[in-house]
Amino acid sequence: MTFKVLIVDDDPKIAEIHRHFIEKLEGFEVCGIADTLDDAEKMSTVLQPELILLDFYFPEGKGTDILWSLRARHQETDVILITAAKELEPLQDAMRGGVFDYILKPVLFPRFKEALERFRMHRNRLGTEATLDQQQIDRLLHPYKDNSPGEPEHPKGIDPLTLKKICAVFAAPHPDGFSAEEVGARIGASRTTARRYLEYLTAGGQLHAELIYGAVGRPERKYFSI
Repeated sequence: MTFKVLIVDDDPKIAEIHRHFIEKLEGFEVCGIADTLDDAEKMSTVLQPELILLDFYFPEGKGTDILWSLRARHQETDVILITAAKELEPLQDAMRGGVFDYILKPVLFPRFKEALERFRMHRNRLGTEATLDQQQIDRLLHPYKDNSPGEPEHPKGIDPLTLKKICAVFAAPHPDGFSAEEVGARIGASRTTARRYLEYLTAGGQLHAELIYGAVGRPERKYFSI
């Protein structure tokens, strides 16, 4: 699934930086850029993005006005505040409105990437879980929460021992990266199994993936340590 992202910022240079960041991430696309709250209101209603990257300060008001408008009409859009506001009040306002994350400007790409990858994991969990136990609920409500003692460290389908073996493959830097098939061969698992774990590590920000284009044939997905 590709997630639609609406960028809302009155500074065109910053909006362009965020657009560039999004283009570097697989599974996300910019569906629009708004530089006023009025445009943001209209575009969020028409485009129905899964995610809005929202500034806080605008000449005509606060970005959280959009957040509360989304909540009032029960629109299934998440919001990440990206702002220079370091005061407690804007953070409290954003938290009460249920923002997914709050990032201070200037934004560094690793922090930006982490937020969007966690958002993707969160949305994917919502789409796959039919019934929930307490640990799954805690992960959905607190995506940045560290595991408490006694809680499983990884979601269903991710075995800690297998994950440890895969992490060991990337312990030493490898400039050419590894394909899922190569990793599977190293740990004695199938390509499909290896890819599931590799994508899990990629979504968690521990690896990054690139499409490598050879002379012939399809591009190959390779994984690299960060």
